Amino acid sequence: MMSFFISDAMAEGGEAATSASQGGLLGFIPLILIFIIFYFLIIRPQVKRAKEHKKLTESVAKGDEVITGGGLLGKVVDVNDNFVTVEVAEGVEVKIQRQSVASLVPKGTIKSA
Repeated sequence: MMSFFISDAMAEGGEAATSASQGGLLGFIPLILIFIIFYFLIIRPQVKRAKEHKKLTESVAKGDEVITGGGLLGKVVDVNDNFVTVEVAEGVEVKIQRQSVASLVPKGTIKSA
């Protein structure tokens, strides 16, 4: 009755040991392929976007019109090492982290909005 649930162990020759080690190596091929697919579809584009965002935040200058990560549209009035002061309305200035600048927009966008 127990042999129905548990397979019987059989002794095998030396040939089986070498084929088992080759089977183990072949078992890693799908894992390697999955990692390669993840690298090209997920990791590489994300690293590229991070580099582009860093370049964007470093290039922010006084007078630029920006959209923040929170969706605020404003004009940059002051730039520090870590912070940017953005004027979102006449007389209303907000100090934000430089990294929270989501994108630069063409000048004149505020007047048209």
